[in-house]
Amino acid sequence: MSVRPLAQQTPRFDASSWADASARATLQLIAESVAQMVGFEVANISAVKDGALASVALEGGDEVREAMAQMRTPLDNVLNELALAEDWGRFKFVPHHLMDLEDDYRWIPDFVPGDGPEDWHPHDALLAPLYSEDGRLLGLLSIDLPLTRRRPDATQRGLLERYAAQAERALQNAFDRDALAGRLRLAEAARQVVRFAVSQPDIETALHECRPALLEGFRADDVTIRTYADQLVGSSVAAPKPLPESMRRLLQDLAITCWERQQVAVLHPGRQRRQFLDPENHEQALAGLTSLGHASGMLVPIGAGQQCLGHLVMLRSDPDLLWTADERSGALEVARDIGHAVQASRNLVREQRLVSDLRELDTYKTQLLSTVSHELKNPLGAIAGHLELVASTPDLPEDTQFSLGAMGRATERITRVVDDLLALAKLEDPDTREVATVTDLRPALDASLDGSQFEAERRGLGLRLSAPEGPLPVWADDHGLERIFTNLVSNAVKYTERGGTVTIEVTYLRPGPDVAQGPVDVGEATEVEVAVRDEGIGISTDDQARLFTEFFRSTNPAALAQPGTGLGLAISARIVDGLDGRITVDSALGEGSTFRVHLRTAAPATAD
Repeated sequence: MSVRPLAQQTPRFDASSWADASARATLQLIAESVAQMVGFEVANISAVKDGALASVALEGGDEVREAMAQMRTPLDNVLNELALAEDWGRFKFVPHHLMDLEDDYRWIPDFVPGDGPEDWHPHDALLAPLYSEDGRLLGLLSIDLPLTRRRPDATQRGLLERYAAQAERALQNAFDRDALAGRLRLAEAARQVVRFAVSQPDIETALHECRPALLEGFRADDVTIRTYADQLVGSSVAAPKPLPESMRRLLQDLAITCWERQQVAVLHPGRQRRQFLDPENHEQALAGLTSLGHASGMLVPIGAGQQCLGHLVMLRSDPDLLWTADERSGALEVARDIGHAVQASRNLVREQRLVSDLRELDTYKTQLLSTVSHELKNPLGAIAGHLELVASTPDLPEDTQFSLGAMGRATERITRVVDDLLALAKLEDPDTREVATVTDLRPALDASLDGSQFEAERRGLGLRLSAPEGPLPVWADDHGLERIFTNLVSNAVKYTERGGTVTIEVTYLRPGPDVAQGPVDVGEATEVEVAVRDEGIGISTDDQARLFTEFFRSTNPAALAQPGTGLGLAISARIVDGLDGRITVDSALGEGSTFRVHLRTAAPATAD
């Protein structure tokens, strides 16, 4: 592996001290997840610093880390590459034949590429530009050296899109935190104490901690800090005694005007008022200060972005002690920092409430599914029983027999829906999930084929099982396995035209970059792949994106003509996820579908 040095080196950037530990850890976790979950040896998140890109999170071997830690990629070079790239959504792919190899500045893996059009070349580049909310380039997520030595397929690209979105948000968060940290480092001692206080997660405590530092740093005799209430968060106040309601309303109106102009308002009888202050309001505010025993005051707006979030009032009793320009600018800087802290605190409250609401909604959904299903189960049983009783009556008219048959079929369909709802509710409740063990896969496969045998014969279809001899160990539970493959095989039979074939193929694998790829003996495998293939109508790309969503039915009219609840694949996917496995689909309209279920062959490793 090699890297070509830059002709001109940009200033060294120490990523270990950039932003804060939490932001860096988040970026590193994303880089590791991209590589491990999508199947690449190298994943790098870089940030734009001083006109160049510098690595801030890297997953790769020691040699890669050492080489890339020293690299600073000029931003112009990256922009030139992106202009030549193929558009893969968030990611941009630059094939090796478009790269300027004479001016290469990237880490180059050392391997001999294949000759196929989809084979990965050492000089290929796969980059995802990461932007801020206002469209400014923040950095890149770049990945290299796929484990398969091939370009990523559609499934991998879908995962990469998600990780790129996460990386973009995390990098924006890191930049925000770095900007705040920079202001903290450059502030004078008094403001450093204030900013440390406002970095606390409890905003009420932080506001109170600010007061002593402000009193000392700004030579004030009294300090009031107030934040305004919004739709989700109430107001907060840190003050020795409350102000009259009329004074609070006046100060809030003045603070909003001050924030719009990014200025403070000095209230002093011996100084000319600011032009943006209404004379009447200025005199009213001065009268309020006098009534409290103070000679002058400074009103400082607290805000973030375009929004005024509160105000800071510092008061003095000495009429000869004027508010200096440094104090005015310093107070506005402190108020901005408090505003960022208030905004961060409110965002945390919103996130916590959103998580709580989502959990309540999820619990409600599970309870609703379970309750509705149980309430329907008993009357359905009664209906089915009475239909059988009536149907056994001799000499029923033909019309009555026809109606009873229709009602019986409808009852069976509703019963299947109720059973699916109960299964879904059970899977979403961790207390009712089945316990996984190492079990034999073959009985579940045989049961799925037996259950579809009659319908397959009626439609003239072939059913075929291709699997190694003997037991087929897998980490699962018997009931869950049977449900997964019964759903998949019945769907394959349902959507395959007369004369076609449905095949189940079992392959044991030992995945990993350090061993040979492909099938292995059952006893050596760590993973099993069960592929259910059909020769049916196929599934469009748009439908595949939502295929495992509850109640989703295909938009294909040929598929909609078949009965179904839209729950079978969702239930199968939930069971597979609960077993620490994965389920994927490869399909095209008119060309059939292949559903692949990957499961462990032994219990997942657990920490001591």
